[in-house]
Order: sequence, then C-alpha cells, then structure tokens
Amino acid sequence: MKKTHGPWTLAHATAATALALFLVSPPSPLLAQTVPGIVVGAAEIGGVVTGAGGPEAGAWVIAETTDLPTKFAKIVVTDDSGRFMIPDMPKAKYKVWVRGYGLVDSPKVDGEPGQTLNLRAVIFTSLVLCVTGSRMGM
Repeated sequence: MKKTHGPWTLAHATAATALALFLVSPPSPLLAQTVPGIVVGAAEIGGVVTGAGGPEAGAWVIAETTDLPTKFAKIVVTDDSGRFMIPDMPKAKYKVWVRGYGLVDSPKVDGEPGQTLNLRAVIFTSLVLCVTGSRMGM
C-alpha cells in the first residue's frame, strides 16, 4: 500500500505560519488622539479601520456591552476612507471589533464613548489541506 500526501507548498506553510502568529499575538489597539476627518464627541466612538492594503471600506464595526441593564450593541459600516463613527452611545465599557466579507473577526478591543480607535482588519486566508487515503482492493 502506498500512501500519498497532498501538496504542501511554501505558500501553504507561510499562510499557516502567519495565521498562527496572528492568533497567538496579543491584541494591541492603537488609541489615536486625532484621526483626519473624525471629531469624536462625548457620546461617540470613532476611528479608522485599516487592513494590509490601507483603509478598509465597507467593513462593519461592532460595539457591544453588557454593562447596561440589557445587552447593548451597535453596528456601523466604514466609509471609503475606512472611517467610522458610532453615535449616541450610553456611558459604558464596550468591546469593539471589525467584521466583514472576506475578513476574520478582529480581536475585540476595549472602548468607551469619547474615544478614537484605530482598528485593524484581517483578511481571511483559507487553508486547504489535502487528505488522501488509500482504497484496498480484493
């Protein structure tokens, strides 16, 4: 019986390594003092979402809290420059993250109304593992 293994290329190994490093890296949100074109009020959370290619347009930014009497969440979509503004936020501590088509949910970062956050979008990279078996004939 001969076992065969699917092709495991340098590209697969590189993608797997990059994904593993991302998953074990601690989240490090960058708090910005100002973002061009963004003025964050006391009841807003705003900022910019960037990816590997620059600003990430059309990404969803989600802010969620359980600090209020009921679970509370708001979702907004970034503009063409990756900017977002979540308005009318009750005073609470929020978990904020990025989601979107072709993206992996980003690590959740802490945010509060009045803060400007720079969030990082992460492109989904599929890993295809080829598993082959053998068939025994009689």
